[in-house]
Formats: sequence, C-alpha cells, structure tokens
Amino acid sequence: MFEARHTMDAPTTTSADNGTSGGGSWFTPRKMPPIEPSDGDQEMPDGRRPAVLRPVGRRAAGNRQHTAETGPAAPAPFTATEPAVPAPGTARGSAPSAPATATGVQDLGERIPGSASGPPEAPRTPSEPPQHEQRVPSQRSAPPPPDASPDAVLIRRTMAEVAPIADKVTSYFYALLFVRHPDLRPLFPAAMDAQRDRLLKALLTAAEHIDNTRVLVDYLQNLGRGHRKYGTRPEQYPAVGECLIGALSKYASTVWDGETEGAWVRAYTKISQVMIDAAALDELRAPAWWQAEVVSHDLRTPDVAVITVRPDQPYPFLAGQYTSVETPWWPRVWRHYSFASAPRSDGLLMFHVKAVPAGWVSNALVHRAGPGDIIRLGPPAGSMTVDHTTDSGLLCLGGGTGIAPIKALVEDVAEHGERRTVEVFYGARTDHDLYDIDTMLRLQQAHPWLSVRAIIDRQAHLQLPEAIREFGPWNEYDAYLSGPPGMIRSGVTMLRNVGIPAERIWHDSVEELVTVG
Repeated sequence: MFEARHTMDAPTTTSADNGTSGGGSWFTPRKMPPIEPSDGDQEMPDGRRPAVLRPVGRRAAGNRQHTAETGPAAPAPFTATEPAVPAPGTARGSAPSAPATATGVQDLGERIPGSASGPPEAPRTPSEPPQHEQRVPSQRSAPPPPDASPDAVLIRRTMAEVAPIADKVTSYFYALLFVRHPDLRPLFPAAMDAQRDRLLKALLTAAEHIDNTRVLVDYLQNLGRGHRKYGTRPEQYPAVGECLIGALSKYASTVWDGETEGAWVRAYTKISQVMIDAAALDELRAPAWWQAEVVSHDLRTPDVAVITVRPDQPYPFLAGQYTSVETPWWPRVWRHYSFASAPRSDGLLMFHVKAVPAGWVSNALVHRAGPGDIIRLGPPAGSMTVDHTTDSGLLCLGGGTGIAPIKALVEDVAEHGERRTVEVFYGARTDHDLYDIDTMLRLQQAHPWLSVRAIIDRQAHLQLPEAIREFGPWNEYDAYLSGPPGMIRSGVTMLRNVGIPAERIWHDSVEELVTVG
C-alpha cells in the first residue's frame, strides 16, 4: 500500500564533529572510541561539579529493568516530552506551546495517555505543561542565526507548505511507520493522541532550526540522553527518518524535489547523529533511569502535592534542572518535573505536582501515590542554573508550581554563601494557589538579600510578567522564568522590553525557545 521510496542505513554511533556538520548520507554504526567511565563526580560544561548524593539501597546494575510494580522496560522511542528544552547539559529554554496553566516544567506532555496495556484512546485535550519542572527544559532565549543555509531555506519552504495540513502529515507519518516497521509499534503508548503531536513536532522543529547549532545540539543531546530510558537503539532512527521524508514528500509535493529531499536527509542525519552520540556517551556514565521510593506526600491543596522521593542510587543534579517521571500506574508514560530543592545531603529529591484535567501522570502522583510507592526517574536535564562566577542580581518569576525550581535556585545561592540580590515574584490566580508562600517567606526572613513578592491575578488585575514593571530597574539582572507557557512567552518579551539582554534570560524548553527566538 505504501511505496518505500526512501531507504536509509543507520547513522553511526559517533560523529567526528559532535553532530555539528550535516553529513550527506546514512552509514552503518561503528563503535564508540574508548572513554574512561565516570566515577559519578561529573563536571558540568561550565566547570561546576553537580552534587553527588550518597547511595540509598543501591541495586545491582542488572536489576534496572522494570518490575511488575513499575511496568514494562521501555516506552516510546522518540517522544518530544524529554526535555527539553535542553534540553541538556542543556540549554535554557521556554515552556512548550500548551495552554497556560499554573504549572511549571512539570508534566510537559501530560496528556499522552496510556501504554500498551493502558485504557482506550481518550479524547484529545489540551497538553499539560510540565509541573514544576518548567518544561523541558531549559534554553537561553537567543535568536536564530540571521543567515539561513540553503538546506534551511528548503526545509522552511517545506514546513510552510505542510503547515495547513499538519494533521494529515502526522497521520500519514505514523501510518507509514507502523505499517513498514510494525516492530516499533509496541514501543509507543497504546493511545497516541498526544504522542502524535509531539514526535513529529519535535522532528520538524529541530529540522527547521538546523542552522542554530548552539541551541539545537544542546537540545538534541538532552533528548538523546533522555531517550535511553525508552530503550531506543541507533538502528531505529533510520525508520523514523524514512517515514518522515515519505510523509513530507507526499504532502509537500508542489515544492518537493531532489534538492529538498537531500536537505531533509542531511538534516535528519545530523539530528539523529547528535542524539545517538549523546546516548552512547551517557551510557558510560549513568544509568538509563533511577528507581525512587516515595517517602512523603504532602497534599497542599486539593490538586497540588509536594512529593519527596529517595532514589535507589546517587542522583547528581543542579538546582534549576528537571527530570522525567514514570509511575507504576501508567507504564511508558513519562512527564517532566523540576526539582523543588537544591541537592540535599540526605539524597532526597522533591517535586511539586499539580493535577490537571486529563493528566494521567499528574493525577496519579497527586491523588494515588503515597509513601512506599516506587516511581522511575530519567536523567537530570536543563541549564536554568545559577552562574556562581558572577555577582549579578537574580530576577526570578515563578507562576503556580513554577515556584518549585525558583525555590531551588534560592537555596542554591544561599548554600554558596553569596549575598547577591535575589528578587522573587510568585504569581498565582488566587490566595489559595500560593501553596508554598510560607516556605518562601521563611527563606526571606533567613536571608536579607532575598525579596519575595506575591502577585495574585484576581486581586491585582495584573498578570505576573507585567507586574515587575512597577519595580526595577532590571537591566543588570539575570532573569529566570518558570511557569505556564503563556507566562513564559509574555515574560520573555516583557523582560527584553525592560532592558534585559536575551542572553541573560533563562527559562525551560527548547521548543519555546526557538518559537520565541
């Protein structure tokens, strides 16, 4: 039924230039060069070392597969909910394009329902933004390069052609993928409504910004590391690329030619190679996932819970980062959540989770999880972290559960013994939604350099980003935003307008980054 026009070999497991060059064709995998395994005391790109937590009930390496309690071993191979936005050692980005809710990076794709054994497909509902976590990620708000390469011009021409019929392209893409490669179907959730949007959108977004190497490589490296928990293998990438080009060539036929196809092949080769390389390197240094036991569950409001977990082995991360979470009730369905504290000496991790409509993972964590339950964690990601080499003031905007990583950043500054000015604006729709205001006020009392202001929409009749115009000036500050996608988008624009350079504005998710940039 479907004619196989594009056949590709698997990308290599490494690339000579870390994925920054295009490469004109597919080739067979080769082995990674020998690299000394890390002892856990990893160094971040900027020279800092993440906290290495003590082992807690460490399990043997061979026992990392799912148990009956946590579900099957590998979910969808290519999801766009990983983070992100830098995604990775990661760059800083903004929240994904989902309806605005008072959440942070947390449940980025919360509406991906189900697993192979999950319930029937649910009606499509708005995406659930990552709770706090602030979405995927973290990317710096930097504009794309001014001059587009010939390949980028051809790719964007294709994108413009298929934009009005994106649903058809998506449906045809998955039809090709599952008919030609039925062995991949069990790796995806049973209900594909949200997955359909995310996978193709991630591929197209990455291709469209193929020239923005600084941002794109960070994003893709983060995705590659995160996809290890799905059991993704290098030889699976060509199937996705083949079907992507098959769908685009069908629905962009009026602009499709040999040069356009070549541009897409080069772009996808570059995209997949960066991800493969990052995963291969990460495999030498860290597990694909961690198991973590819930040790406390504090229901702050009817739909917001503060959850503390104990990982089964050291979990190094930095304040401001996020991770992906899978529950035993929805195997193979992962959602992003930001860490709600700086690294602790006892190794415990804290998350703020808001249950949202049709949010299977968030509702399970808020209304079903309790002490003793076991969840799984992906690797840490995001670079919305504090630069301790400078003494610039910090302007922090946290909306809803977006206050979680902001609190972590404040704790991080305090632990470093710094007295730099930190201004926190905590936004919420009502008094009731300021579920963590007491914690923030206690921090303010303990640290004279910290100022905390609550911005309540229904009282001030002013949304959080606009409220900071009444204070300042802010042009000498580094800005951090975490919250609903709408707040991130308007916040970035407003911060630029008040004089903060784009390179000093930090937020989660590359998807928003490239959109806003």
